[in-house]
Amino acid sequence: MALSPILSSSSSGHIIPTYVVDSFTDKAFKGNPAGVCILQNRKLSPEDMLLIAQELGYSETAFVSILPEGEYASNSYGIRYFSPKMEIPLCGHATLAAAKVIFNFYNDSNTNEVHFYNIQNLDLIVTKEDDLISMIFPSYPTVEASVPDSTLEALGIDKVIDTRYNKETNILLLVIEDTKSLSKLTPDFPNLIKSIDTVNGILITAPSQDQEYDFHSRYFWPWSGTHEDPVTGGTHTFLTPYWAKKLGKTKLKSFQSSNRSGWMDVELVDNQLIKISSKARVILKGELYLDT
Repeated sequence: MALSPILSSSSSGHIIPTYVVDSFTDKAFKGNPAGVCILQNRKLSPEDMLLIAQELGYSETAFVSILPEGEYASNSYGIRYFSPKMEIPLCGHATLAAAKVIFNFYNDSNTNEVHFYNIQNLDLIVTKEDDLISMIFPSYPTVEASVPDSTLEALGIDKVIDTRYNKETNILLLVIEDTKSLSKLTPDFPNLIKSIDTVNGILITAPSQDQEYDFHSRYFWPWSGTHEDPVTGGTHTFLTPYWAKKLGKTKLKSFQSSNRSGWMDVELVDNQLIKISSKARVILKGELYLDT
């Protein structure tokens, strides 16, 4: 495993290679941008990582470090994710972004597989075939839930087909009738935040009316991140099994209808795992300077 050159010294402290990657797209300035900081063996405190995430300003920044050889699978890395507000246990688009950086810039062994271990010690297996990157994530269930009328009013939703909740991500799942209404939503975020304070976010989804995709979604999370996440891999940990059961198929195509938009192919591998496949574009490579 080689992440060199990772960290060097300067008169002002240390330099950390830092990247900006647009995930879940093959086009620059589409999909979901994420910061990726390559740490090697340097230890950063959670407070420092949060400050860096705030400085970069993206919905998430991934911090990638080397793991001790012999204790983990080959080509294994630690990964932590921070929004500008807090640490996030699991993030799909930042994992995809980190994998793109490793495959493109730190892949001395020319491997097509890497392992990321998050703060929950989940083994996130990521593989590459040409430009398509696939991630193995856990599959999470949802349970019936209720939502306050004031929350629906703040979201601008008149009718909900189904309301579910996933405890692992602490996210509400709302199903509405059509993708046209979904794409036109303009939530009142101050009132949305006031209406409910027990969740990390609200994921709204609808069945697709065209053959290109199976379902669309949008994700609002002003409680723990930005107002809207452009494209969200982590929500597909419960979206995939939900729609797989509803539509009676294990392989589905997903579209996130934010302003930036993005796509992914998802597959229910078994009752415990899902596979998320998409592309990413590196749009910036730079150096982050920290005081010693």
